[in-house]
Amino acid sequence: MPIHPDIQTYNDAQSPTDKQICDTLAKSISRHLPNAECKIWHRHPVWFLDGNPIVGYSKLKDSVRLLFWSGQSFDEPGLQPEGSFKAAEARFTSKGEINAKDLKRWLQRSIEIQWDYKNIVKRKGKLVRLKPPG
Repeated sequence: MPIHPDIQTYNDAQSPTDKQICDTLAKSISRHLPNAECKIWHRHPVWFLDGNPIVGYSKLKDSVRLLFWSGQSFDEPGLQPEGSFKAAEARFTSKGEINAKDLKRWLQRSIEIQWDYKNIVKRKGKLVRLKPPG
């Protein structure tokens, strides 16, 4: 599956090592979330299901951060809590650090477990768990 042109432009702007990480993440996310909308959101690649942010990545000073908005609820090794809501992250400094089986499993969990970030402002900062699709 080809990488969305805007996301490819983001990836191409990274160093060669970070570009490899970003391209690997983008291809895997797109393959395992075929029904997700992807775009550059707040200057970073993000994938959405029904308008709800699910997963994205961003270049940090020393790594590429893969962020799952509902990741703290996945109960998955390899993901660390991030922020004050339900997000969790993994950080990579080389393509070889990305475990394809873990990434596939995390992406599957991102479909099954979602908190409603789309309506967080409307709910005045309160997160509500969405029912799994289907």
